[in-house]
Amino acid sequence: QVHLLESGGGLVQPGGSLRLSCAASGIIFSIDAMGWYRQALGKERELVARFNAGGSTNYADFVKGRFTISRENAKNTVYLQMNSLQPEDTAVYYCNAVGYSSDFRPFSSWGQGTQVTVSS
Repeated sequence: QVHLLESGGGLVQPGGSLRLSCAASGIIFSIDAMGWYRQALGKERELVARFNAGGSTNYADFVKGRFTISRENAKNTVYLQMNSLQPEDTAVYYCNAVGYSSDFRPFSSWGQGTQVTVSS
């Protein structure tokens, strides 16, 4: 079983920055895709940014130019640097990873979520 542990959320003023981290642990053969989603109160979960199989990235239009996703493959970790945060970025941010465990079974795992609140 693959577990994802997120960290880095918190309260920040508008215009501020936060950096989220997500580390995958378990018996992992490969991680094909890994990234961040968010869910605001009363809304559906939506993609923020992710690495796809092959290494390409996808960003939601609402974060382009403000958020940057990066990774450390050796640590099975992805980061989300969030700059110029606005109140509408307030949400629970979830990490997701898709790949294969060591017994070659596919997995899709979600982290427990980390709250990001942007408020003055």
